[in-house]
Amino acid sequence: MRPISYGMKTYNKKLYKSRENRIIFGVMGGLGEYFNIDPVLFRVVYVGFMVFTVVLPGIIAYILMAIVMPNRPPIIYEKSHT
Repeated sequence: MRPISYGMKTYNKKLYKSRENRIIFGVMGGLGEYFNIDPVLFRVVYVGFMVFTVVLPGIIAYILMAIVMPNRPPIIYEKSHT
């Protein structure tokens, strides 16, 4: 994986299922967070994809993404020593 550089900071961007933008498994929320796009847009496009592909391929694609995409690890806050 290639690090992404924004100014002086470098980030390693990974695709995870979302913990906050989750409706079923968090797949569309994770895609939205990864691409920095509103997850509702992904959901609307996904429903359109399902309608035009007679539903079954869309369901299979969603289930595969839910299995393959890892869950986002929990954020651990460290106590500051002041």
